[in-house]
Amino acid sequence: MSENGHDSHGEMLVIIGSGPAGWTAALYAARAQLEPLCIIGVPKQDPGPVLPGGQLMLTTDVENYPGFPEGVAGPEMMGLFQKQAERFGARVVMDDVATVDFQHDSSVPHTMTLASGKTVRAHAVIIATGATANWLGLDNEMRLAQAGGGVSACAVCDGALPMFRDNPVAVVGGGDTAMEEAHHLSKFASKVYVIHRRDELRASKVMQERTLGKDNVEMVWNSTVVDVLDKKDEATGVDVIRAIVLEDVHSKEQRELDVSGLFIAIGHTPATKFLRESGLEFDDAGYIDLKHRSSVTNIDGVFAAGDVADAKYRQAVTAAGMGCQAALDAEHWLGAHALV
Repeated sequence: MSENGHDSHGEMLVIIGSGPAGWTAALYAARAQLEPLCIIGVPKQDPGPVLPGGQLMLTTDVENYPGFPEGVAGPEMMGLFQKQAERFGARVVMDDVATVDFQHDSSVPHTMTLASGKTVRAHAVIIATGATANWLGLDNEMRLAQAGGGVSACAVCDGALPMFRDNPVAVVGGGDTAMEEAHHLSKFASKVYVIHRRDELRASKVMQERTLGKDNVEMVWNSTVVDVLDKKDEATGVDVIRAIVLEDVHSKEQRELDVSGLFIAIGHTPATKFLRESGLEFDDAGYIDLKHRSSVTNIDGVFAAGDVADAKYRQAVTAAGMGCQAALDAEHWLGAHALV
């Protein structure tokens, strides 16, 4: 290995993605003197906002990460993660990986083509691209979400905002995430309607009892949201939500429900689209399949960490732990192949 952390034929280690998993992997790899190259993506709408740094970039207060007793803003936390990794030699490229070839027949087997057209080759790769919230796909939903008009995919991020306090809001979904969102919103909203397309919930019994036991939480069964109606806020001039249009799944009858907020809680999609032809193995939901308690994938020298390979926990602290695992696994793999 040369002094700059990679040999003349390619990078020693490339980390795709950022967020808690990517930055923790970068920190550990950098402290191991691997000088990893971190390809962190660019801001985009897909269809909701996607930012380098992951979902925490859209979170106002993080109160459940160890070491921050007073809480910390998500973007501030990710900025600290990045600075710490860069302090030890991590290098950062703001670009997207368009395609990969993880089984190229060469001494540096893993090739990544970036959206800018550049090609990067590496001995080892860590994938930490995370997962993004699913949306309903309604035009007004996305327009109001992007404009700060009262549509959100994160109640913990936005639920305490003044526009939702002491006002009725709606949550769409039927799993544990929807129950958690509704429970959180019940602390601030005058009423929380949980909209579900079936007549029973997928959420655990514990979560159902905890949330539906709240006096201001009400279920709306067998219904879907087919439109989001807005009005002009007189004080700010911004278009904000005034109601949602519900459709009964059986009768197809529609009605309006007056709300000041709509929170989408219908799951997440792992950011693995660019990996579909890579030869990696995925589970039924599209997450990278890790068969053992490690970051090792089915492709030699390719590792995965964080929400891109975790459909269950999806927490910053678990993602960071997986990032640590991936860096250690990659370091050991490189050592075993006499590359470091």
